[in-house]
Amino acid sequence: MPLTKDEKLEIVTKFGKDANDSGKAEVQIALLTARINQLTSHFGEHKKDHASRRGLMMMVGKRRRLLDYLMANGIERYRAIIKELKIRK
Repeated sequence: MPLTKDEKLEIVTKFGKDANDSGKAEVQIALLTARINQLTSHFGEHKKDHASRRGLMMMVGKRRRLLDYLMANGIERYRAIIKELKIRK
């Protein structure tokens, strides 16, 4: 189940400059993380849903590339986002 409009708006306003700032790397990473968390719980119940698993792997790869970009261009922003989203264990 995709994120609702309200959930997206909440994430965008929290990590962006305003409610319309969805292009910022932090916002995109936060949106992908929310969707990844939803899909991860989905696989506990639907173990054979391989099509969605492929989509999950693509989202994880996109988030990884965005995090690499952020690490290269703003290490403090990178550290703040991984701490806020609790991505690293």
